[in-house]
Amino acid sequence: MIENKIKELGLIIPKAPDPVGSYVATKISGKLLYVSGQISINNKGELIKGKIGKDLNLEEGYEAAKRCALNIISQANKACNYDLSKIKNCVKLTGYVNSADDFVDQPKVINGASDLISSIFGENGKHTRAAVSVNSLPLGVAVEVDAIFELN
Repeated sequence: MIENKIKELGLIIPKAPDPVGSYVATKISGKLLYVSGQISINNKGELIKGKIGKDLNLEEGYEAAKRCALNIISQANKACNYDLSKIKNCVKLTGYVNSADDFVDQPKVINGASDLISSIFGENGKHTRAAVSVNSLPLGVAVEVDAIFELN
């Protein structure tokens, strides 16, 4: 069971935040669940800000991406009426990394989100992905990740 796996991994899923713009946090279309971009927020609810490769190092970026994935799980859980067994698999993650001009390890940063999703969902957590460098992200955060899941 997914909830047992989350406990076994010692993870705490944060409360799903409400959107702060003109969009919805999640959208179900057919058997696909789309989760809007989730930004890097630490376990105290504080924004993880800065450019990877300048203000934050690779390991800090990896941890920021993990925090995005926890927020993705939180939003997916809410969209599934708090029953993660409704998720069949993760189809795709897209990760955006607020990068210094010479930083080239965006995939290693977004591995934080990919590894967390895979550790929770096992084989069903393996997904396609893009890891993109950006000059800036909302509120100055370090990482943003969105997701697509297939539902049962």
